[in-house]
Amino acid sequence: MAGILAWFWNERFWLPHNVTWADLKNTEEANFPQAEDLYLAFPLAFCIFMVRLVFERFVAKPCAIALNIQTSGPQAAQPNAILEKVFTAITKHPDEKRLEGLSKQLDWDVRSIQRWFRQRRNQEKPSTLTRFCESMWRFSFYLYVFTYGVRFLKKTPWLWNTRHCWYNYPYQPLTTDLHYYYILELSFYWSLMFSQFTDIKRKDFGIMFLHHLVSIFLITFSYVNNMARIGTLVLCLHDSADALLEAAKMANYAKFQKMCDLLFVMFAMVFITTRLGIFPLWVLNSTLFESWEIVGPYPSWWVFNLLLLLIQGLNCFWSYLIIKIACKAISRGKVSKDDRSDIESSSDEEDSKEISRKKPHAATTTNGTSGTNGYLLTGPCSVDD
Repeated sequence: MAGILAWFWNERFWLPHNVTWADLKNTEEANFPQAEDLYLAFPLAFCIFMVRLVFERFVAKPCAIALNIQTSGPQAAQPNAILEKVFTAITKHPDEKRLEGLSKQLDWDVRSIQRWFRQRRNQEKPSTLTRFCESMWRFSFYLYVFTYGVRFLKKTPWLWNTRHCWYNYPYQPLTTDLHYYYILELSFYWSLMFSQFTDIKRKDFGIMFLHHLVSIFLITFSYVNNMARIGTLVLCLHDSADALLEAAKMANYAKFQKMCDLLFVMFAMVFITTRLGIFPLWVLNSTLFESWEIVGPYPSWWVFNLLLLLIQGLNCFWSYLIIKIACKAISRGKVSKDDRSDIESSSDEEDSKEISRKKPHAATTTNGTSGTNGYLLTGPCSVDD
C-alpha cells in the first residue's frame, strides 16, 4: 500500500520541476492546499443534500402551491391486469407484433393500447410540483454560489489579470475565502453525483454524469496541485448561466410564458457568451499559454488542460442544443420542446395536435400552457455548471 501511495503522489507528476510536497506544507506564515482537506466535502455533501430536502419541503413546496402549480402527475392509465402484467414483467415499449396480439386478446384497437402504455409510462414521471421544487433548490444554490464567487473574485488580482494565476506558482497561499469556495463547490457536485440517481431522469443522464465526474476531478485536481486561482475563474464562469436556466424552468412550471421566454433568451445569451467566448479566449488561453510561458508544462499540467478541453467539448454540445431550441422557438414564436424532454406526449396531446391541424387556432397543450411545455421542463443542462 505504501508503494502504491508513493507512486500515486509522485511529485514529478503533480508538481513542477524542483518542487516537493514538503515545500507546500502549512507553516505559521502561510497555508497551502492539502489533499486531506478534500475529505470535508463528503460530510458537507450529505449536509447539502439534507438542506435540500428541508428547503424543498418547507420553502419550495409552499411557493409552488401559492403559484397554483399542480401537485398531481400525468393522467393515470385505467386499471387493466393484462396490460399491467406486460408493462411490469415484459416490456414498457411493446413492438407492433405484441400490440396486435394484445389488441385481439382485449378486443381493443391498437391505438388505445398504445395510449395506455404511454399513460402508464408517464404515470411514473414526477409531478410539475416536484420539478418546480428541484429547480427552485438549484436556482437558490446557483444564485448564492455565483454571488459569493463574484464578491470573492472582484477583490483578487487574478480576476483582472490572469497571469497572476501563475506568478509565484505553486507557492501561492490558500486564503479562507478560497478554501470555502472550493470545498462548497466540490461538496455540491458530490451531492449532485449521488442525487442524480434519485432526481428526475432525463435523456442526457450519461452526459450529465460525465459532466459531474469531470467537474469533481477538475476541482480535486486543481486543489491538490494548487491551481486553485484559475480554478475559481472556471467555477464562477460556469455558474453564471445556471441560475437563469432554473429561473426559466420555474417560470415555465408556473405558466408565466413571457417571463419564461425572456429568461430563456437571457440564459442562452449568457451561456453561449461565457462558454464559447470568454472561457476559451480568457481561461483556456491562460491555462494553455500563459502558464506554459510562466511555469512551464509538467505531467499534471497536461491532465488538467485535457480535462478543461473535455469540459469545453460538453459546452459545445449543450450550446448546440440551445441553438437548436432557439431556432425552433424563432420559427414557432415561442420556446418549444427540448429534444431531451423526459415526458412523452400523451394521447390527449396527440389528439389535440390532430384537432389543431384541422383548426390551427385551437392548438393548446393539455396542461394549459400554450408555450414551453417541453424545453424548460428539463433544459439543455444542469451545471450546474
